[in-house]
Amino acid sequence: MALTLASATQLLERNGLLRELIGEDRWTLDPYSFEGADTNFTDITYDTRKVESGGLLFCKGRFRAEFLDGIDASGLSAYVAETPYADRTRAVGIIVNDVRKAMSLLAAEFFSRPQDSMTIVGITGTKGKTTTAYFVQSILNAFSGKKAALFSSVDNCLDGVHYQESDLTTPESLDLFRMMRAALDNGMRYLVMEVSSQAYKVDRVYGLHFDVGAFLNISPDHISPIEHPTFEDYLFCKRQIVRNSSHLVLGSDCAHADLIREDAKAASTTVSEFALEESACDPSADPSADSSTGSSALRSSNGTGLTTVFAVPSSDEETEKYSVLVSHASLTKIGDFELSIEGAFNAANAAAAIAIALHLGIPQESEALHALEQVRIQGRMERFSSGNTVAYVDYAHNFASVTALLDFVDHKYGAWHPHITLVTGSAGNKAYDRRREIVEAAQHRIARFIFTEEDTDTEPHVDICRQMLSYVSDPDVKAGIVMGRTEAIAAAIDECRERTDGLNVILIIGKGEERWIKDTGRHKPYEGDDSAVERLLVDADRREEN
Repeated sequence: MALTLASATQLLERNGLLRELIGEDRWTLDPYSFEGADTNFTDITYDTRKVESGGLLFCKGRFRAEFLDGIDASGLSAYVAETPYADRTRAVGIIVNDVRKAMSLLAAEFFSRPQDSMTIVGITGTKGKTTTAYFVQSILNAFSGKKAALFSSVDNCLDGVHYQESDLTTPESLDLFRMMRAALDNGMRYLVMEVSSQAYKVDRVYGLHFDVGAFLNISPDHISPIEHPTFEDYLFCKRQIVRNSSHLVLGSDCAHADLIREDAKAASTTVSEFALEESACDPSADPSADSSTGSSALRSSNGTGLTTVFAVPSSDEETEKYSVLVSHASLTKIGDFELSIEGAFNAANAAAAIAIALHLGIPQESEALHALEQVRIQGRMERFSSGNTVAYVDYAHNFASVTALLDFVDHKYGAWHPHITLVTGSAGNKAYDRRREIVEAAQHRIARFIFTEEDTDTEPHVDICRQMLSYVSDPDVKAGIVMGRTEAIAAAIDECRERTDGLNVILIIGKGEERWIKDTGRHKPYEGDDSAVERLLVDADRREEN
């Protein structure tokens, strides 16, 4: 890990980011005018509380000058900022046009560019990123002998085996490259990571190139003053993965797919596609039959000659079985897959994962592809049942994901005309559009809303719930507020216990297995939706039986 004032200056100059170097008594472009220009920085950080002697500090975000008061006592060597702080510290100021871009480039260099020694897969989209990432990691782990790391919104895995809860979908660039270095030192050959729109908005992945990028889907989300001001901005940020990837795996039915294909052409990025092809399947054909002879039951609809991976549902609606086929000049069947995670949208995610794996050279006949069948993600489409009540815990949090979840319920349970209860909240201080959209996606399809707390910074939970309640316009839908997330789940279960005729379906969305709720900017302990349902529904009924 080698980064010096001289090498940092040269790198920033090459990338058009350097403005000047500022010391107590000089402004210059020459790093050698300062003592120790070729001395390695001992560490890098963006937290003044963690500065070490000989370290480099990035002054980013809501940084305030007073954070530097007394910093010289820690032995700070230099800082990177968009504003000089020569009146606060004797350390050399590396003044740049964009501190976040500079941090990403310099962090990669400090950790000796670990991305150059691993195969990197980046996955973006409005929904499905996490599941697809887990599917891809499972395949690569099976193929390589557990040599695949994972960075996701749920967990990070740096050694192919152990998983720890993550804080961000895509970590800050300095943390990202630090973790990447650790993964490489642990012998990892692959890294699979989710790439959020914010990762490009605030340059967390600036300068990072993916061997394979995946663009799953797109629908309005994260539209707020502190995220994306418009859907166009959200889509534009997502699209940056195309020009930063050598190969792109694209959802064939993705909105604005033609624009994304234009991006790929302009960047000379090769493309393959995936799809869940229910409509393309010949109703008279057996989807589990061997298609290696070039059956016409499926055919690529994009007309581009691209390789397309199709997931074709089994004719048995009671199973989660899918045949997966590859189309190019003709159809070739890869195999039949039975997923442990329910929902056709997860079959589409599996098709995306297989398309990624095939491009990375995993043979079509490899048993490693079937590793995704065993994947279960705590808090994602997690099913609990007792008596005449079925409950699902999921991270659905916007119009698209709530719609997909209710489509699944209709498909699997519609014949029983279930009584559906939705327990939901919405994030505070951001993504304000989600509040109305969750209600609009659900209100004509369910019997009961229970609005409750989710995550917030300064906005009161109850105000968010009241706003969501105000959007309920269907007179046939019952709706109310139960503050306290555990209490809300308990209320839903208690109401269903009183309904002994017919099937009850409870959907608890937004938090999954997270063991905290963010309140006024701090994480307060919470048992998790999955644990609450297990305890209140399943365990309680077991105790009654005994």
